[in-house]
Amino acid sequence: MTTEPVATAEAGRDFIRDIIQADLDSKKHSRIVTRFPPEPNGYLHLGHAKSIALNFGIAQEFSGRCHLRFDDTNPTKEEQEYIDSIQADVRWLGYDWGSDLFYASDYFDRLYEWAETLIRDGHAYVDDQSQAEIRHNRGTLTEPGQNSPFRDRSVEENLDLFRRMKAGEFQNGARVLRAKIDMASGNINLRDPVLYRILHAHHPRTGTTWSIYPSYDYAHGQSDAIEGITHSICTLEFEDHRPLYEWLLDRLPVPSKPHQYEFARLNLTYTLLSKRVLTMLVRDGHVAGWDDPRMPTIAGLKRRGVPPEAVREFIKRIGVAKSNSVVDLGMLEFSIRECLNHTALRRMAVLKPLKVVITNYPEGQVEELEAINHPDDPAAGTRRIAFSRELYIEQDDFMENPPKKFFRLSPGNEVRLRYAYFIKCTDVVKNAAGEITELRCTYDPATKGGNAPDGRKVKATMHWLSAAQSVPAEIRIYNQLFQNPAPDAANFAGDINPQSLEILSDARVEPAIAETNSPDAIQFERQGYFVRDRDSTPDHPVFNRTIGLRDTFAKEVGKG
Repeated sequence: MTTEPVATAEAGRDFIRDIIQADLDSKKHSRIVTRFPPEPNGYLHLGHAKSIALNFGIAQEFSGRCHLRFDDTNPTKEEQEYIDSIQADVRWLGYDWGSDLFYASDYFDRLYEWAETLIRDGHAYVDDQSQAEIRHNRGTLTEPGQNSPFRDRSVEENLDLFRRMKAGEFQNGARVLRAKIDMASGNINLRDPVLYRILHAHHPRTGTTWSIYPSYDYAHGQSDAIEGITHSICTLEFEDHRPLYEWLLDRLPVPSKPHQYEFARLNLTYTLLSKRVLTMLVRDGHVAGWDDPRMPTIAGLKRRGVPPEAVREFIKRIGVAKSNSVVDLGMLEFSIRECLNHTALRRMAVLKPLKVVITNYPEGQVEELEAINHPDDPAAGTRRIAFSRELYIEQDDFMENPPKKFFRLSPGNEVRLRYAYFIKCTDVVKNAAGEITELRCTYDPATKGGNAPDGRKVKATMHWLSAAQSVPAEIRIYNQLFQNPAPDAANFAGDINPQSLEILSDARVEPAIAETNSPDAIQFERQGYFVRDRDSTPDHPVFNRTIGLRDTFAKEVGKG
C-alpha cells in the first residue's frame, strides 16, 4: 500500500503548492523534486532564506526531495568559503539535502557536448565581437538588435573555433558561443544570448581543466534536466528568461523536461537584499564582515541571535505571491520577538550604570533574593540574585528635575527595585563638572520582595544589580543598517544609519550570565533580547542585542 504525498494543513496554501498538488493528483509526476541553486559568490541573505524555505519546505510537505546545487560557473567570483557558508546556513535554517548535493561543474563535460549539438544543428555560433559590440548590437526594448557579422559561419568553422576555445587558444573576451535565436525578438533574452565565454581562471573544483565556462542561463536549465527536477522555482526576475530555458530544453537531448515557475522575491523596508550591495558593504568596510549583525545575511542574523524558527515563521507569514511587494520590517521583528519571548530566560543587566548607595542598609551585608527565570514558564525555575548596600541602576531611570509624567527615580520619589525593596532618593552626588556620579537612597526593610505591607503603591519598578556582585560586560546595540525605509541601491552609502551600532563598554550583568558560555538568547529585563557574541571571552563577556522589547527605531528616525 502506498501513500499519496499531500501538503500538510500546517504548510498553508499558495499557487505553487496548488500547482504541485494538481500535478500529483493528475499523475504528471510520481515524486516532486525541487532544488535550491545558489551561486557560491557570496553569503546568503533573507531573500535566499525565503527560497530555501519554499524549495525544501515543498519537498518535505509532499514527500519529495530537494537538491542543493551550486551553480559554480564563474570561477573568478567563487570561493570555498562561500560554499561552506551556504551549507552551514541551509542547515541552520533547519533543512538537509541528504545525499543530494550537486554542482553545475559536475556537468561541464555533458554541457560542452550539448553545446556542440547546438552548433551541429545550426542553433549556435561562435561570435568574434567584443562584449561592448554585442551589447550595442543587441538593441533596446523598442528597437530590434542587429545580426552579428559572424552569425552565418558554417557548422564546420563554428565547431573548429569552439574546440579551439576549449583548448585555450584564445584570450579572455576574444570569442563567445551564442545561441542563434532571433535578434528581433521582443524578449531581449532571446536575442542570441551568450552560452559560453572564454575565461582563463582557476576553478575551485575543476582547477585549470577548462578555459571556457557556460553562462548561468545555459547551465541552469540543463542541470535541472540532468537532475530530474520537476519544479524549477525561481524569483520573478527570471520570468523573462523562461522562454530561453524552454528553447534550450526543446533542442537538446536532455533526460527530462523540468518546468520553471516564478514567485515574488522578498523586499523588506530598511533593507537591501542585493548580493552586489552586500558585497560592497563588506568590501568597502561599511560593516565588519558578511556576518556583521547589521547585515541581512543569514550569517548576520545568526550572529545577532535571531532564532531560525523565527525566520521560518516570518517566511510562512509573508507567504508566496505572484507579484512583487515590500514587506514591513516590523513583521520580521514581530516574529523574532514572539519566538524569543517564549524561549529566552530573563536576567538583569544595567547597560549604562549609575551608582546607588543605600545609606540605611548595613555595610558589608549581602543577602540573596529569589528571581524567576521566566514569568510564563514555572518549569524554568528561579535563581538567586545578590542585594547589597551599593547598587547600579540605569542612568535613564533617574532624573533630578523630572517632567510631570516621569515615574522612575527622582529626588524624594519612591520606586520598587524588582524582587527587592522600595527605595527613595535622598541626595544626588555630582563631580566638579556638575555630572551626576552617585545617588544616595534609603530602603524600606518592610517591603522585601517588592511589596509594602501597608498597601502603598509606587508607579515604577526598576531593574538593578549589586555593584560588588555584578560583572563588567560589553554590550553591542544594533539597529537597522539603513535609515531610509527604501534605501537607494545605487547610492546606498548615503542611506547608512550612523546609529546602526552603539557599543556600551561599561555595562554590568549578573554573574550567572558571564560565567556560562551558553549561546542561548536571554532577555535583559526592560532592555531587550541579547545573545553572547563570538568575540566574548571569560574575562570580557560581549553580548549583542538581537532586538528591543518594542519597536522604537521608526519613531527615532521620524524625530530626526
